[in-house]
Amino acid sequence: MEKRKQGKGETPLPNDEEGTMLCVTERILGGNFVEIMCADGNRYRAMIPGKMRRRVWIHEGDLVLFLPWGTPDNKGELVYRYSESESKELTKKGLVPKDLLDLMSGEGAT
Repeated sequence: MEKRKQGKGETPLPNDEEGTMLCVTERILGGNFVEIMCADGNRYRAMIPGKMRRRVWIHEGDLVLFLPWGTPDNKGELVYRYSESESKELTKKGLVPKDLLDLMSGEGAT
């Protein structure tokens, strides 16, 4: 039986081939859904998948990796929630657009 590695892996990045993008959570909707604002300027309703539900807590203003389903109702699922240190590292690398930075800091929230 092989043991799982508990060490830190690589931080997943947005990938155009997979269709993932960076987003910021705006509201917790309940029923395992959150409303998010993405780098493309659209709002989506994101499902928190079962593997994340009780292990990863999602809060308003969190930077997340999102995979849209490609349906006309703007839904998709969360792939990963970045920790505060990972968010800062992505910001230093210039991967986080300015409008998302404003949402993360709470300036652009309506």
